[in-house]
Amino acid sequence: MDNLVANNIVDITLENFQQVILQESREKMVLVDFWAEWCEPCKDLMPILEKIAGEYPDSMILAKVDCEQQQEVAAQFGIRNLPTVMVVKDGQPVDGFAGAQTETQIREMLAKYLPQPEDEYLEKAMQAISQGDYQGAFPLAKQAFELGEDNLEAKLLYIDCMIETGSINQAKELLATIKMVEQDNRFHALNSKIELAEQASQSPEMQKLKEAVEQNPNDLQLKVDLAVQLQQAHKADEALELLYQVLLEDLNFGDAKKIMLDMINALADGDALKSSYRRKVYSLLY
Repeated sequence: MDNLVANNIVDITLENFQQVILQESREKMVLVDFWAEWCEPCKDLMPILEKIAGEYPDSMILAKVDCEQQQEVAAQFGIRNLPTVMVVKDGQPVDGFAGAQTETQIREMLAKYLPQPEDEYLEKAMQAISQGDYQGAFPLAKQAFELGEDNLEAKLLYIDCMIETGSINQAKELLATIKMVEQDNRFHALNSKIELAEQASQSPEMQKLKEAVEQNPNDLQLKVDLAVQLQQAHKADEALELLYQVLLEDLNFGDAKKIMLDMINALADGDALKSSYRRKVYSLLY
């Protein structure tokens, strides 16, 4: 490998064109910067591109083409205006721009092709889910979402973890923020999951218990029984609220306190319900 490529900034010539543009671009994103000595905007742009390249030594190559010296290379790309910048993946130009751009605009364009801070958490969350461990995946998915709220993958994964760990209402609210153009098969699958969870909480047995609670608002045992059923139907938020109401009435009623603490502990780390209800219970206890 050319030493310059190892440092991820390289001057393109006819000799190394094939290696960098065709071969290296199969492993890394290659950003090709077409410039010339007489082009002032090119000189403004180059330090920005070099700065970005310096941040991604393992996943990006900045390939600079001096169009005065390398007219054949420029001709192969059909370059008409300077500066021109192209993103090359697998030997093919896939994106780019001509003319001056701000650093923010350039970073926005490159974000699609470069690793993002949330990617590592996303990968670990997916591994946990592949083993059926939604509890373990939840804090990782949450972290990925918080680092990249516009990252659709992170958002969908976080919603899936919410559904599986019982935060149905929160999952529903976040799912509703997904734009129409992004509503793919995964979106519809999650929507169906929420509907199934809601149907489970509308079962005849559940309805009967809900009606009994409404008719006997002072029967604390009925509320505890309903909370247990709601928890089993992935409605942890509703279950915890019911148990909290019971403890407000009578802190030592039956197994209510134990059941509630068990439910809180069963929630995934990072779940907002876990911290908020833990605080509520502790405020009653101490």
